Amino acid sequence: MANVLIAGATGAMGQKAVDLVNSMANIELTAVLAPHLMSADREQYHLGKNVQVFNSLTDVDPSVADIWLDFTVPSAVYDNVKYALNNDMMPVVGTTGLTDKQETELIELSQQKQLGGLIAPNFGMSAVLLMKFAREAAKYFPDVEIIEMHHADKKDAPSGTALSTAKLIDQVRKSHESNPDETESLAGVRGGDYHGIKIHSVRLPGYIAHEQVLFGGAGEALTIRQDSFDRQSFMSGVKVALEKVGNLDHLVVGLEKIL
Repeated sequence: MANVLIAGATGAMGQKAVDLVNSMANIELTAVLAPHLMSADREQYHLGKNVQVFNSLTDVDPSVADIWLDFTVPSAVYDNVKYALNNDMMPVVGTTGLTDKQETELIELSQQKQLGGLIAPNFGMSAVLLMKFAREAAKYFPDVEIIEMHHADKKDAPSGTALSTAKLIDQVRKSHESNPDETESLAGVRGGDYHGIKIHSVRLPGYIAHEQVLFGGAGEALTIRQDSFDRQSFMSGVKVALEKVGNLDHLVVGLEKIL
């Protein structure tokens, strides 16, 4: 039996995670971290009477859980994961926004502590497969752009999934610039740039999480797309992570690493 603390338990993803953990036989929800949650609101957020409620990181009892499940915000995730590792909790992180430098520091800390953990840019199986297929396609189609579409309340841009897709493509793609002489009559109209890979972010009501990777070649094109229509779709990946994180001896990035 593993004990879990859910950080960000009152958010949309956090609530899905609460329901998931409550349904698992070998995992127990023992604590939550939520800045504005009052004990009187337990029933509203599906929390049992024995679940400890913490309103700030400094209040968290390090002995309360074995696993730290994080669905918070980009401004908080680095400190949260660092706290978890320093206090011997295995982090499972669904919050995006960590920089490459922060990820490297956290991985090094986990190696020093010999403590497993997972940072998942996306817990959806369709998104994991999209990244895998895009990496393979990039070997043959160096001209590529990424469009990611998310709900209007998403705090970071580009999405962690889109950025991870670009990084995976960059690993196999030959150095290439599609149109070096182009100019922008409207600044930023061509999107963000990751090593020559353009990323476009859309934020609109009605969307959940969607991504397209567009490849172009002489006389042909290839589009790979995934759509998440309900946050429940991410929970199968979260379940796998909670069950397998104990088999790791350091922090890894990407759900595909444990599938």
